[in-house]
Amino acid sequence: MNCVNDIRLEQFLQLKKEIRGSEKHLIVGIDAAKEKQNAFFGTARGKTLVKNLVFDNTLEGFQKLLAYVERIKVQYSLTAVVFGIEPTANYHKPLAEHLVKCGHLVVLVGGVAVKNNRQLLDGRWDKHDVKDAANVADLIAQGKCLFYEYPLMTLRNVRILIALKRRLKKREHGISVCIRNNLLAQYFPELDQHYGPSETLAVVRECLDPSEIAGMEYDDFCRTVAPGKMTLAKGRRVGTIWRAAVDSIGCTMGEAASFEAQVMVDSLKQIRQTIKAVEEKLEDACMEFPEYTSLLSIPGFGPDVSSKVLGAIGDPHRFTSAKQVLKMAGLDLCADRSGKKSNSAIPVISKQGKADLRYGLYQAALIASLKNKGFIAYFTNKLKGRAKEKGIVTKMRVKLAAKLLVIAWTLMKKKECFDPKYLKQEDQDAQKKAA
Repeated sequence: MNCVNDIRLEQFLQLKKEIRGSEKHLIVGIDAAKEKQNAFFGTARGKTLVKNLVFDNTLEGFQKLLAYVERIKVQYSLTAVVFGIEPTANYHKPLAEHLVKCGHLVVLVGGVAVKNNRQLLDGRWDKHDVKDAANVADLIAQGKCLFYEYPLMTLRNVRILIALKRRLKKREHGISVCIRNNLLAQYFPELDQHYGPSETLAVVRECLDPSEIAGMEYDDFCRTVAPGKMTLAKGRRVGTIWRAAVDSIGCTMGEAASFEAQVMVDSLKQIRQTIKAVEEKLEDACMEFPEYTSLLSIPGFGPDVSSKVLGAIGDPHRFTSAKQVLKMAGLDLCADRSGKKSNSAIPVISKQGKADLRYGLYQAALIASLKNKGFIAYFTNKLKGRAKEKGIVTKMRVKLAAKLLVIAWTLMKKKECFDPKYLKQEDQDAQKKAA
């Protein structure tokens, strides 16, 4: 556990309790940008001390900000200071890290909160750097801020590798779509329904032109696209492709198109190799955490979803309730309960959280509800009497995904492996509330 982070978390919780109407706090709201940043100085009672301080995104600029802070604290007899930043890509991170290293309390203000509060600040919706800095300070004065986690390097490594893998997967998908929609659609449309296995990529790279395939002997075609051991399933696919080439409606393929096909396939193979290397690196990084073993023990949790949960939660003790964990993932329930809908509105998940984590948890719930005996029984029991409800299976799997996340958080705190007793815990808690 990160002791420094624990102290900072205690400071943050204390701030949330005492910030409203505080007479001792200097609030510094910062609008982060690539080159220059804007800072607003004010109090928790809404008094403006410095409307706008512009400083460079450099060490000299950071020192200028801190020197100004000390001057204002002395001038107005303030004893505490809190820095608030709206996360902007990665531009805010160097400043936030510098402030933390200097022993200052740093909090974050969500972009949605800033947007919603913008018009309330002065009755106008316009946006500019000076106003946004003041907006950040105003939200902190209301206690509407988030803890700025400063994780250990081991956790940062996990998060960096997860983000890298996500970006690489997106590029992989883009190249794959380009192959199918640009190359196959033009030159060999019939191949699209067989796209995926290694031999289809070999066809794209080596002989995408159907007329070329049609002029080849079957054995020669097999040696070109599927060298090595020929399984029964592979033989069927290769034979189907070879026969489909005879009646293909594809366009005539030139030298440039053939070169493009080679480049695209080589790029796809390279990026898949890179993804595999990242996954191995990520596995090693995750093994630094005892909690990772706990996560792998949960039915439906493989290395992918376990790493996502570990990276998202980090220190499990920074969450004080299951509700906070679900909110982080966007699996918390919301409903429009105004007016006539007040009694009939059906709650749905907010989706105001980590989409990648939600998707991983849903896949884990799907696997667990189909492959694990305990979860099959649990899932079946939840569906009793509701099988005819529209979309109920998907809704129950989303609910199971939320439960899996809470179980994961609990196991991380206790550093325990999964026990079926956690499936019964929810029902026991519900019975207690009903009683």
